[in-house]
Amino acid sequence: MRFPVAALSLAATFTPSLARSSAVNASAFVSSNGDTQILGTSSKQDAPFSSTSRKGSSVDSLMTDPIYPGTAVERLNNVRLRVAEISKGNDLNGPWEDVRRRILWAGGLRDLSNAIPGKGYTGHSFSDYNHVDLTCMVENVSDNENDGRVKRIALGNQLGEGIRLASLPELGPGGSWSTCAIGCNKEPPQDVAHLQFRARIAFKLVWVPNENFDSFVLVDDDGKLLGKGKPSNTDELPPMRERQLNYRIVEGSKYAFEADKLARSVAAE
Repeated sequence: MRFPVAALSLAATFTPSLARSSAVNASAFVSSNGDTQILGTSSKQDAPFSSTSRKGSSVDSLMTDPIYPGTAVERLNNVRLRVAEISKGNDLNGPWEDVRRRILWAGGLRDLSNAIPGKGYTGHSFSDYNHVDLTCMVENVSDNENDGRVKRIALGNQLGEGIRLASLPELGPGGSWSTCAIGCNKEPPQDVAHLQFRARIAFKLVWVPNENFDSFVLVDDDGKLLGKGKPSNTDELPPMRERQLNYRIVEGSKYAFEADKLARSVAAE
């Protein structure tokens, strides 16, 4: 994994005042437009989330993705609900430090900027061009390693311990991580989420290719828009080159569509 030379220094944990838990249909997958796609056969409503992990629960076993079986589907659904929550107002338009913490919270990750890399450190998450894929993986794949199929990523790329330490348990079984996006411009995507973990991404952060690269979009695994923001303090954003490289690794792919669309609309104003 590649870590930025100087990670942004952020507060320990963000917990929005509007944080709430919601019951999720055990057999439903939440799409980016709010529709549901039935994945299982159970109609049982899940119990309200608790602060304890429900490892190996029957709900988790019912919710599977036939194409990417490493996806923690229940957890991904709940991440999408949190993204919808922070996208409603101005939560993605404030100071970058606050915005990044909200994105971490939505993704089910703790803000552990002072932890040791590999021991739950998330200071690199959404702070550089590459660690911008929020991936929800089932527990039995969290120790998967890169066997060489993911190009430009270190062999091994052991993330399991960090995933377990940094993941917020209340979103459901499995874990979350900000995985490397390199390779996502291919079809099918050849990145860490899809190859190493055999999982879909819950969302990807893409910086918009406007003049200053000062806006971003959050898109789902199909490239559909989940949210967008324009942080208020551009001097605290990740370096310009990181933002430019972030767009470059998605350019021409489905993940660039919404960023390109927003850039065109701004240019036309």
